[in-house]
Amino acid sequence: MGLGRIVATAVLAFGMAGSAGAQQAVTPPPKEYGQQFLVQGSWFHGVHGLAFNKDDQLFAGSVIGQTLYRVQVDSGEVDRVIDPPTGMADDIAFADDGTMAWTAFLIGKVYVRKPNGKTIEVAHGMSGPNSLAFGKDGRLFVSEVFLGDALYEIDIKNVDKPDFKPFARGELRRIAEKLGGLNGFEVHKDDGFLYGPLWFKGDIVKVNLETGATDVIASGFKTPAAANIDPQNRDNVYVVDTGTGGIWSVSLTSKAKKLVASMKPGLDNLAFDSRGRLFVSSMTDNGIYLVDKQTGAWRTIVEGRLAVPADLAVSTDGGKDTVHVADVFSYRTVDSANGAVTDVLRVHGETHAYPIGISLGPKNVLLSSWFSNTVEKVDRKTGKLTATLGEFSAPVDAVEFADGTMYVAELASGNLVKVSADGKERSIVVKELRGPVAMAHGPGSLVYITEIAAGAVSQIDVATGARKVVADNLTGPEGIDIGPDGRLYVAEVGQKRVVAIDPATGAKTVIASNLDIGLAPFPGGPPALVPTGVAVGRTGIVYVSADVRNSLYKLTPPSP
Repeated sequence: MGLGRIVATAVLAFGMAGSAGAQQAVTPPPKEYGQQFLVQGSWFHGVHGLAFNKDDQLFAGSVIGQTLYRVQVDSGEVDRVIDPPTGMADDIAFADDGTMAWTAFLIGKVYVRKPNGKTIEVAHGMSGPNSLAFGKDGRLFVSEVFLGDALYEIDIKNVDKPDFKPFARGELRRIAEKLGGLNGFEVHKDDGFLYGPLWFKGDIVKVNLETGATDVIASGFKTPAAANIDPQNRDNVYVVDTGTGGIWSVSLTSKAKKLVASMKPGLDNLAFDSRGRLFVSSMTDNGIYLVDKQTGAWRTIVEGRLAVPADLAVSTDGGKDTVHVADVFSYRTVDSANGAVTDVLRVHGETHAYPIGISLGPKNVLLSSWFSNTVEKVDRKTGKLTATLGEFSAPVDAVEFADGTMYVAELASGNLVKVSADGKERSIVVKELRGPVAMAHGPGSLVYITEIAAGAVSQIDVATGARKVVADNLTGPEGIDIGPDGRLYVAEVGQKRVVAIDPATGAKTVIASNLDIGLAPFPGGPPALVPTGVAVGRTGIVYVSADVRNSLYKLTPPSP
């Protein structure tokens, strides 16, 4: 029973007592929709870096989840070690003395945690600190990837001193730059060289940490994401290829490559325990797996059916809804009857963009991403990616009209942009949107947009540019869709609820409350880091992405 119902019940009771038995017609508050989880939740929000400490405990990092976890590899149990936003670990490493280091990718920082439990920021202002490793004598090496492209050394000898201050990027020793995306790497304990993958070149390289000189050890990978030395045979380096799902071993002496296992695209990192057992992470499947180096078979340690569910759309065929999910590391569909999840596109398999916004047009599914700065067109009939449009200013959502024209909401510019079907012609329809998050295509030339910074929903006539506020005084409006009754269904994330809004009057009705929604943004990031999606089927069933727990709500209208 929500607080609103408690208050309403108390008022009703007081009114009846004060009327001395008088018969008055009282309209009860509307019933909220029935809540159930169509897809159950999971740990992580995309799992990336992996590392074992000297006690053989496995640690895992999540960038979007901004959390660093400890995983029991025998039971699959997970607990939090470092909370948001500090725990934004894209990669993790341990020094011989037990010091743990990790990269906070989106906030440009690097942290260490000493064996006594003290957490210390050691670098800031970096452009996408991605991977790191300890070398001999506890030296710490860090690379920038995607937002930058360089390799640095961070001097952490004096971090325990009271006057220690974290290094700015320009104060670090730069070893090399323009490498081609030096991702998950390791420093060899015997020769002291760094071995790692070049994400954008498809190579595995050996790097001299004193001079920055680079030699190619192996090539021909699609998108190598990480490389680690086998502790049982230090001549072998193991490589995960996120583009193919392949796990390879490479001999450092003969340069021979061997395919060890074939998994799905979207693998991110790997780690060996003290027994030489190989564990890999998948950002797409939100999972960690134990891989048999001899047979190539693997066993699931922990996994999620959804990784980071964001915006939603829904299609109905034969009276059955199919929910379309922008799952950040994939585009997936969910069967509304049984919750079965199906891949359509996997990031780094079929696409390199990270879908955050989604809409269904007459011909295409449109996938938008402020991180990738792209709008992608996926053919609705074939499920194939047909075009990737770039050069936007952080696109958060897009809608397609019958003639193929698209309208794209840009977070960075605050513009609503009209884009021709081929993406070549563009013009601004409306300026100064106040933190746009999601859109819905209304009747005719009308588009509805949630504006989180304004706490409002606006209606825009794209034919004339006319704009008006339909509803305001909302706390954190994000996902939006139009129901069969013509009302706007909006995720009011700041209140953990979904409201239905009459577009003519602005009247609001709470249809579901106490929802587990509203994944917190990181400092300086978009206010809706991962938008809570809303989609309404033809029967009035409302689907909501529970981004906090990586699950999917199914909200069923109450009986008349």
